[in-house]
Amino acid sequence: MGNVAVIGAQWGDEGKGKIVDWLSERADVVVRFQGGHNAGHTLQVGNETYKLSLLPSGVVRGKLSVIGNGVVIDPWALFAEIETVRRQGLDVGPHNLRIAENAVVILPFYAELDRAREAARGAAAIGTTGRGIGIAYEDKVARRAIRICDLADPDVLAEKVTQLLIHHNALLRGLARPEIDAGALLGTLIEVAPRIEPFVEPVWDRLDGLRRRGQRILFEGAQAVMLDVDHGTYPYVTSSNTVAAAAAVGTGIGPSHVGYVLGIAKAYSTRVGAGPFPTELHDAVGQGLGERGREFGTVTGRRRRCGWFDAVLVRQAIRVGGIDGIALTKLDVLDGLDEIKVCVGYRVGTRQFDRMPASPKLQAAIEPVYETLEGWPESTRGKRSWGALPATAIKYVRRVEELIGAPVALLSTSPEREDTIMVRDPFAD
Repeated sequence: MGNVAVIGAQWGDEGKGKIVDWLSERADVVVRFQGGHNAGHTLQVGNETYKLSLLPSGVVRGKLSVIGNGVVIDPWALFAEIETVRRQGLDVGPHNLRIAENAVVILPFYAELDRAREAARGAAAIGTTGRGIGIAYEDKVARRAIRICDLADPDVLAEKVTQLLIHHNALLRGLARPEIDAGALLGTLIEVAPRIEPFVEPVWDRLDGLRRRGQRILFEGAQAVMLDVDHGTYPYVTSSNTVAAAAAVGTGIGPSHVGYVLGIAKAYSTRVGAGPFPTELHDAVGQGLGERGREFGTVTGRRRRCGWFDAVLVRQAIRVGGIDGIALTKLDVLDGLDEIKVCVGYRVGTRQFDRMPASPKLQAAIEPVYETLEGWPESTRGKRSWGALPATAIKYVRRVEELIGAPVALLSTSPEREDTIMVRDPFAD
């Protein structure tokens, strides 16, 4: 039995939380490796709904959960989330939640600065969640960030705050916003330090030890390949790398130990925020997909844009994301449609594309080329075996496999944990 990495194969919101929760039953540890509290994983377990942003989905099953160095951490948001799930009956504490000492801290003023910059962009706004995620990653690569380990040393912290505010206060002045007081910020950080200290350790060392003892590690990604800062629809992307390779970088484990890569894709497509969306539907069909699929962002609350399954995009995500197999979710949302379209190519004027071009101008001009497949009147909702699916639904899944060039390893037929069909065991590879 090996390790498994779960990543999104579209634009996020594909149902990664449910799949990670389902897989975590047989994992020993669940690790978040990138993103921040802009991620949103909703888990439906019986009558209880858990909405997670920073916490790895393994906390729901009481598994050892790790937040890796690739994650940017808002300590106040983290503690609020811990208190929320504790009220729902979950046991979360330093005994089962560990945080990388070299992870970057999201500072209290980042969110306001994020929103101010978005407002200044006007019509060119990217559509961020306004939570300061991108600013934290900017500070990280600029080598001015406050890291978790810095919180334990007030002298180091004071110097780093002074240096960091040279940059940010100049930016705030340019945006006609109030400057940040260094003393107040330092006091806030010193106050939170003892709360987070019991959770902190070099998690790369713990993960290495677990791996050497044969423990199974489940890596949990946030967002999706087409939001990757390098490989996504730039600039309408997140601020981190979301491909499977980031699981190694974002945790300190060797790339050869990441294991089987499971990509999560809906049986249709959705996107939140701005950016290109070739198969977006602006008609009653698109509205129906959104209503049946309850397409509202876990973090943002914004309605997701809906469209047909884009095989071109998912095929590209499989190739650049290192995906071995797909978990196809929300098959039941397509129930009752007379016909279902799948995007099999792109056209821009007279040019044909079998990939998402890098140019934002070309991305915005894409016209999808569709193949029409037969729908099914029967219900797939709640089905838990391959044989229980309608023949036409099986035909649809098989055609999707052919178009994307990868096997469907798992099928999800409702938000419920157990409404999952395993075609191929990711842990067996």
